[in-house]
Amino acid sequence: MSNSRYNHLVVMLFVVFEGYHSIREVILGLLANAHKLSHLGLSYLVRRSTFSEANKRRNSKVFEDIYMSVYQKHSRFLADSRLTDKDLKRLYIMDSSTISLFKDILKGVGRNPKSGKKKGGIKAHTIIKASENVPCLVRYSEAARHDHMFLQEVESLPSGSIITFDKGYVDYAQYETFSEKSIWYVTRLKDNALYTAGKELDIPDDTDSGVLKDEEVVLLYGQNKTKEHKARRIAYWDNENERLFEFITNNFELTAEKIALIYKKRWQIELLFKQLKQNFPLKYFLGDNENAIEIQIWAAMLANLLITLVKSKLKRKWAFSNMVSIIRQQLMSYINIYAFLENPEKSWLKLIKQDKYKYQHSLFPESPGAYF
Repeated sequence: MSNSRYNHLVVMLFVVFEGYHSIREVILGLLANAHKLSHLGLSYLVRRSTFSEANKRRNSKVFEDIYMSVYQKHSRFLADSRLTDKDLKRLYIMDSSTISLFKDILKGVGRNPKSGKKKGGIKAHTIIKASENVPCLVRYSEAARHDHMFLQEVESLPSGSIITFDKGYVDYAQYETFSEKSIWYVTRLKDNALYTAGKELDIPDDTDSGVLKDEEVVLLYGQNKTKEHKARRIAYWDNENERLFEFITNNFELTAEKIALIYKKRWQIELLFKQLKQNFPLKYFLGDNENAIEIQIWAAMLANLLITLVKSKLKRKWAFSNMVSIIRQQLMSYINIYAFLENPEKSWLKLIKQDKYKYQHSLFPESPGAYF
């Protein structure tokens, strides 16, 4: 990685960890820690104009590549060892999250207001593995773009994969392509879907299973509704939410109960979006162009990935938000982050034993070791 790219990456991570809202705040924050910047590999203090220009001209694909290289190198640490179900291990979850923008940079959703201009918005189309809790694929588009345009990305998944998404992604022609490539989907049936019912499949005798109906259907699509897609329709009563769900899938091997469980796992990605927005809120952007916005989102994604990796290697259980708070507070302190998070009290006592006179009046003592 070139020095300029590395410097840009470090500064952007500094931005999202500290939660800065403007370039002026970033520069002041760097100035306040100028004596420590060399430890981050920075040989100079970035200028406002240089930083702004980098966000505008450096392709956001650079930050995407950095994110993906970190993800691929360390993905083995992300897998949930408690997940023993072989079907859930090959499950992917897809959804999108919209981030509102103050300027009409990208076309926002909804009607134009009667007074003033409609705000822009950027949509992050995301795929995660059910066994992990970080994105394995992200694509950006203007908020007004329909979700189903992203379905083509699913074709890159390995044969035999299972993917679940909500009914906003409906595209029967794409579903047919999935069947041809042995990629199994689970989603909900739209209320206005046209289909013809076929053979009814056996349902469990257990009245508590929630399965009311399991049948083969042929979905009709195309301009004149002459094209067909063979699928399976499952009517399922959710006792917990007292709600009826109608699922469709192109998989005829899994049980109806497993299909319902797979769709229920879809909420995992909603929790990820909530985690990102709570801990790395993207309300203020350092640039007013699409490229700068995407760079900042990638930086937030990378910060989330790094903390998730730290959390995965700790024996001590931490709430994600607590870890973010601690790392944000101690970001520029010289501490071994793993030792500190495993046992904060013990790491402090160890410092005192090393030199009790040096550390007895220090709230944030300097300590040699690994740096975060």
